Amino acid sequence: MDEMIYREIADLAQKGSGQFISPTKSYLIEARLAPILRREGFSTVDELVACLNARPGSKLAGEAVGALTSKTTSFFSERQSLERVVNHLLPKRAAKAKDGKLRIWCAGGSTGQEAYSLAILLEESTDEALKDVQVEIVSTDICKKTNAAARSGIFGHFEVQKGLSIHRLLKHFTRLETGEWQVSPALARRVGVRPHNLMKPADGLGQFDIILCRNVICDMARPQRSKALLTAARQLAAGGTLVLGKQESAAGLIAGLDPSRDLRGAWVRNVETSGLTIAA
Repeated sequence: MDEMIYREIADLAQKGSGQFISPTKSYLIEARLAPILRREGFSTVDELVACLNARPGSKLAGEAVGALTSKTTSFFSERQSLERVVNHLLPKRAAKAKDGKLRIWCAGGSTGQEAYSLAILLEESTDEALKDVQVEIVSTDICKKTNAAARSGIFGHFEVQKGLSIHRLLKHFTRLETGEWQVSPALARRVGVRPHNLMKPADGLGQFDIILCRNVICDMARPQRSKALLTAARQLAAGGTLVLGKQESAAGLIAGLDPSRDLRGAWVRNVETSGLTIAA
């Protein structure tokens, strides 16, 4: 790929979603933009870039930004973290639940496996503290295509093989005539899907008791990483917890977040929302 074309696409991705695509991974650009190229009739990324330059701020540019983000996900990824959320963090929050409701946000939730994994754990939970509590799960992503997939709750055979036991597959999914698997109505009722870009404020989503933003900021440059974390942290309810991936940290990025004592890799807001800032 021509270096100038790479730079234009990489700049589009970083400004649009915060994602940093290094020159050594420029091959991801062609792979991830391939569906858009085919749909629009472009033979090369160069032609797409020329079109985007002629139509700055277009809908196509937004689609390209969404397509460039990583879609890697699976059921029960970092399983112990999910189990700790449902079996420990949520019961602790239940006593403070307003109107008997708790809310979880899966930020950068891709095609929904993380959200549905949480829904499965909640369906299977026998914790008395959660017996009379309604838990809402909201999954968001910048990409319309992945949001549509999450909303459908339909997964291919390869997708359900990653992380799901046969027992859970047969209990919580129905096999369709196409050979694909659809989540049960019980799981679907627990999960809502909405579009959101972590580079923008999330006030419209409301506040959450638990926010999972796992393996999302690892692909971002430091300034955008801080911006995404601040966006998420500002949606934490008092005493709420922000959960990151195993290789991610908020240390030195956001002032007002402390490491959680309940879950490794998680962070708790220790100031008023207005006091959360990007660390100097």
